[in-house]
Amino acid sequence: MASQLKMMIVFGLGLLCLYACKNASSSSNQPKRYSLHLIDMEGKEYVVATDDLDAGLIKPEKVTEALPDTVSRSIIVKDGYYYSLQRKSDILTKYALKNEKLQPVAHLKLDDYSEENFIWIGKDTLLLSGLNNASNIAKYYLINTQKMQVLAHGLLDIEKPKGKFISTSIGFVDQRKDTLFAGYTFHPPMRDGNYTTSDTMYISRLKYPEMKSLGLQKEVRSTYPAGVNVVQHNEFTDEHGDFYFMSCPGIAMGNRTDLPTAIFRIKAKSNVVDPNYLFNLSSSKIANHAYGLWYIGKDQAIVRSERKDLYKGLSDHYSTPHFEFYLLDIAKQQVIKKLALPLDKGTRKEAVLVKGDTVYIAVNSATEGNYIWNYNVKTGKLSKGLQIGGVAAFIVRLDKLAP
Repeated sequence: MASQLKMMIVFGLGLLCLYACKNASSSSNQPKRYSLHLIDMEGKEYVVATDDLDAGLIKPEKVTEALPDTVSRSIIVKDGYYYSLQRKSDILTKYALKNEKLQPVAHLKLDDYSEENFIWIGKDTLLLSGLNNASNIAKYYLINTQKMQVLAHGLLDIEKPKGKFISTSIGFVDQRKDTLFAGYTFHPPMRDGNYTTSDTMYISRLKYPEMKSLGLQKEVRSTYPAGVNVVQHNEFTDEHGDFYFMSCPGIAMGNRTDLPTAIFRIKAKSNVVDPNYLFNLSSSKIANHAYGLWYIGKDQAIVRSERKDLYKGLSDHYSTPHFEFYLLDIAKQQVIKKLALPLDKGTRKEAVLVKGDTVYIAVNSATEGNYIWNYNVKTGKLSKGLQIGGVAAFIVRLDKLAP
């Protein structure tokens, strides 16, 4: 009897171990919470994931390999997967991190398409809005990302460039039930390396999913609405359903520095840009142009602005630490304060992520190193969190990876 009992205990422990080991193995295959996209000084790119942004040290070359040239930071991250239009191709690829490496899961051919913007229409439904490769015709693809199938595609019924304007930039697309708002502008040809933008923004209303025009509004208080949100966000919808977007006429985007960087609003129950709302950042105490706008809740947002007194031109705009972060009151159109962070470098970055009362801010400092800083919304306290070391020179993306 004793020997039988002993055998039963050993057998039971064996089953327990088998169950525990199996669960540990399966849990390790679950995606981590956060994704970081890094670039070194040679231009090589890396993707690493972590569960902890509050502490620790990551050296990308120690945990992963540099990405192939076909993958760039223009990437969409959601629910454990990455979606990227491969460089110099019309192939949209779905990736997953396996064994610390970004590996393709599925591919989808998109004909004559260059990416500009994306929004999620549903959990697995992605609306891509962009241009043909000549950048003069607006196109869209509606995609089921679970099956990686095209549900619909065609042309966006918006204005086309004409006369001296030969190309288009789509800055934002926002959905409200069966209506889409599309913001865009036009560009003349580049001359002697000089790139510029029309002095007008266009906001088209489209019927969804038909993509047919319902109306057009022109806005001349600034230009270049929002930007390319696969690189950096400049738009959001708040708790009240109001949609905000920032114009980007600075040297690194629209290059119409005579016009202000400003925040605009389309109220929840309106179909037009609010004529009575203009948060002019260039004439505020920020007094510079900006790239990057993130909502953190309760009428507050963070903007990332340049310091025109610290850089010489486009040649050193990305490499010189000169970017500052400001806390804004969106409703009152007020700058609350400059955050006490070191100067950041890198022209356009997806640098801010919100989790409850904590805001994570990616900063590449020449004096204090590369860190994910933690800002406590309630107390206003700033502290260093996860450090990015090794070959990493820029943290260009900070994304939520796990659902």
